[in-house]
Amino acid sequence: MKSEVKEISPTQREIHIEINADALKDAYGQVSQKYARAVSVPGFRKGYAPLDVVRLRYKDEIKSEVLQQVVPAAVNDAIQEHGLQPIAEPHLHFDNDNEIKVNGSQPVAVNVHVEIMPEIPKPKYKSLEITRRVKPVEDGEVEDLIANRLQQERALIPVDGRPSEIGDTVIADLEGTFADDPNGEPIRADDLEVKLGDEVIERSFTENLVGVKEDDEKEFTVSYPADFTSSALAGRTVNYKARVKSVGKTETPELNDEWAKSLDEGYKSLAELRKKLRDDLETFAQSEADARVRNNAIAKLIEENAFEVPNTLIESQSRNLLNNFARDLQQRGVDLNKVEDEFVKMAYSQMRTQAERDVRGAMLLEKIAELEKIDVTDEEVEGEIGSMADYYRASPDEIRANLEKQKGLASIKNNLKTRKAIEALVSSAKIIDGEWVDDSVGQIAKIEEKPKKASKAKSTAQADKPKVAKRKTAK
Repeated sequence: MKSEVKEISPTQREIHIEINADALKDAYGQVSQKYARAVSVPGFRKGYAPLDVVRLRYKDEIKSEVLQQVVPAAVNDAIQEHGLQPIAEPHLHFDNDNEIKVNGSQPVAVNVHVEIMPEIPKPKYKSLEITRRVKPVEDGEVEDLIANRLQQERALIPVDGRPSEIGDTVIADLEGTFADDPNGEPIRADDLEVKLGDEVIERSFTENLVGVKEDDEKEFTVSYPADFTSSALAGRTVNYKARVKSVGKTETPELNDEWAKSLDEGYKSLAELRKKLRDDLETFAQSEADARVRNNAIAKLIEENAFEVPNTLIESQSRNLLNNFARDLQQRGVDLNKVEDEFVKMAYSQMRTQAERDVRGAMLLEKIAELEKIDVTDEEVEGEIGSMADYYRASPDEIRANLEKQKGLASIKNNLKTRKAIEALVSSAKIIDGEWVDDSVGQIAKIEEKPKKASKAKSTAQADKPKVAKRKTAK
């Protein structure tokens, strides 16, 4: 066997292989004999057909098997001979495919395309200039947190001796059927809270649930507007049956020192609570600023160091990002079967751009770890396992056993190595303190193009309930 390698690009090599005739002749004889013993040829007993007849009748099958027997071994030998380390399955093609002879009368030429990791030049990563910006804490943010705490402390006080009225909250189990599909899957909402007269409550619910008492049952019809918040209900009419479980008034604590003390968190006054919340927000702002410095340092590292990235790694990361995006859409209730092909193509194109940056960044950080002689000790791995155990409220042994089962210990070590490389990158950067710049305004268009996440202000219980009574507020 003869072979020579040609560099196509930093990540692509082409190997020209010539498989000698003797190797083909030996394989041709072995395969032909196997077929002669195993096949049935009309006019001959099984295993007694002349070898030339078998070779003629099964020439395509024999040719294919000979090549399968000889070529992979030749390709593997050539790869080892030239010291290549492929990161994907080699791609090969033959010269004059239709004219190939495997009977040993002539050699066979094979061209093999191999993708490898490029030789990454020493990256420019020392003294990268990064601006650190800390978002100032506004008074309104503190007040919003306090308002949220007040809402969490509110209580529903049952009303006695009178039916419900505007301002009350009615809790009911609801079942609804579509007027245009009475035999379809009904709508069910248990423990639905409806604050009568609230501007975000569909008017029909207020009108029909005023005047009810505990254990009352009420039937009514709601015709939803075309712009209703739920696309499944928009423009449709639903016949509801409601069983009232309770009627009450929501009472919110008065904002004063006594309320702050009642939280049992050690606050002696409302002013002390405000100070603690501000301190927490400022600490969070500092952490966010540090995170942005790390992200910006990696982005700058990628910009300053251009090199060819293996397409195989880009494709793999693109699929990972696209799969994660698809799972996110499913969790938001999107039927993936109804997603248009053009949207998928556009999403994949964006994922590919991000994937290339991800792969390039990972390769550069790996190179920095090599240059900085970064290593991860067993003690550090154990410490990370301990942190995971605390987070998941499990024992370190349980976490370790699960990681070993999923072959995740190497991933833990790799993540720690990457983290250390980022620390080395940031520590060698030139960090400049700058004024806060709110660049979120420029991102509004991009954000609005993406599916919106459910508001974090909603409690888990509320978020899980069907939004049958909520409507859009006027803007």
